[in-house]
Amino acid sequence: NADAQFNLGWMYRKGERVLEDFVVAYAWYNIAVANGNLLAKNDKPFLEKKMTAEQIAKAQELSKEMIKKNPKLLK
Repeated sequence: NADAQFNLGWMYRKGERVLEDFVVAYAWYNIAVANGNLLAKNDKPFLEKKMTAEQIAKAQELSKEMIKKNPKLLK
């Protein structure tokens, strides 16, 4: 569910009920965007401003690994 994926990303972005982790947040946003979530698409640029290029690259790899381990993350 793309909305749930966005919500997970948001929780990691804000550190709500989980430790704040922009890399994990960005990875969940990537997956949510791939599933058509517009909120994640619109929020990604704001998150990117808080991240280094290295963190963004790490997040890209993380989302690929997550999908590889669980292809059902994509519609």
